[in-house]
Amino acid sequence: MVQLSKDVRIALIGGGKMGEAVMGGWIASGKEPAASLTAENFVVANPGLPRREHLEQAYGVACVEQAVDIDAADIVVLAVKPQVMMGVLEAISSEPQFAECLFVSIAAGMTTERLQTALPSRARLVRTMPNTPLLVGAGATTVCGSASATEGDIELVQALFSCLGAAFVVDEDDMDATGALSGSGPAYVAAMIEALTAAGAGEGLDAGLAEQLALQTVFGTAELMRETGQTPEQTRIAVCSPGGSTLAALAAMDEAGLSRAYEAGVRAAVQRSKELGAC
Repeated sequence: MVQLSKDVRIALIGGGKMGEAVMGGWIASGKEPAASLTAENFVVANPGLPRREHLEQAYGVACVEQAVDIDAADIVVLAVKPQVMMGVLEAISSEPQFAECLFVSIAAGMTTERLQTALPSRARLVRTMPNTPLLVGAGATTVCGSASATEGDIELVQALFSCLGAAFVVDEDDMDATGALSGSGPAYVAAMIEALTAAGAGEGLDAGLAEQLALQTVFGTAELMRETGQTPEQTRIAVCSPGGSTLAALAAMDEAGLSRAYEAGVRAAVQRSKELGAC
């Protein structure tokens, strides 16, 4: 089993909502290898005073204004936007406290090859793509190692993110696609729930009831598939009766271009991820 030293020092650079979700989830998880982590294991670098005050009060973690103010770290979580990532790395690349750290990136689009060029020569790097359900311990995260990462590094990062849901090791070439699917996916699901709510309200249902029905149906269907091992196709077929209302609905949705809309959305997200990675 992968384990962490009780005195491991984890630096979170950024401290925005996703970074907070990762750190807060590790502190609260109670699962190995994060079970031994407490607020004392973390230091957060964020330039915004209100943000630092929030993190200090909510989690009891130490905060500093700039990454160069961090005095020691074993693991560095890079939780900044792709547009500012290279500037952050340039600022810390020559700082001795970061010389041999394990860096973990959660930035969309930024390839390990590009990030590695800006890191200290002896640093190791693992790239991840998490999603927002990390906030409730139900996240989906993909993980890939750089040329500098050891098998142990990749195993450790996968185990840490498994404390926050499910984590999958993938090839670098698949990272943009997984970001477009699961990273952006909660927004697609939320948009579907919004659309179903509006459709139900359009048929005379109370909007609040329609939203609760849509939300519970999405949740219940996912749980059904997880518990039974049914495929999406099997689950869909099981609901459809010959000549029934569900088949009529699916036919109308197909004619309206539902599948094509999802394909177009994922494709657009992949393209934007690549653009962000080139910033």
